[in-house]
Amino acid sequence: MWIGIGLVIVLLCLSYVLSRLKPRAAVPALPVIGQVADFTLTNQLGQAVTLADLQGRVWVADIIFTRCAGPCPRMTQQMAELQKALPASSNARLISLTTDPVYDSPEILQRYGERYGAKAERWWFLTGAARQIADLAIDSLKLTAMEKQPEERENPADLFIHSTIFVLVDKQARLRGVFETGGEVLDWNTVRPQLLAAIAALEREP
Repeated sequence: MWIGIGLVIVLLCLSYVLSRLKPRAAVPALPVIGQVADFTLTNQLGQAVTLADLQGRVWVADIIFTRCAGPCPRMTQQMAELQKALPASSNARLISLTTDPVYDSPEILQRYGERYGAKAERWWFLTGAARQIADLAIDSLKLTAMEKQPEERENPADLFIHSTIFVLVDKQARLRGVFETGGEVLDWNTVRPQLLAAIAALEREP
């Protein structure tokens, strides 16, 4: 009888502990999509950045422009939330490419990043030659960016059509994931934990 009572108590304790545990976000499958080619761009501090500076790090990238009146403010706020959510022990980088390098100088990108609390040791805003940006964004990261013709623009800030996704790159500079940023497509509160879990999974890889 006492053994039976003991087993009941153990089961009750186990049930309580399990009920208090928060389920971990499911890590999506992370196949190798492609290899990121070398590039040379400039960050918001005016420093040259190449692929070698990201070697051995997991990184998340998107493409925006500071004059954007569409999805860019939302995407940048979401990137800021990722920056805040990443543990201090993480070496992951956040990369925001501009599709408007003629206007988005390092100084403008720095002021823009400061509005969102960007920390240069974690989050780089990159500008540079339009061809280099296109090669990295379109060819390597599978992001899209197209300039709108003047007659197609709905307002002075309606300059580009571009991707509204975050892409994930592993330590070996291989594209491993594509994540919607929410909006009308998917709830960001669902995507964010999945992306954070995927970052952590890639950081555990050799």
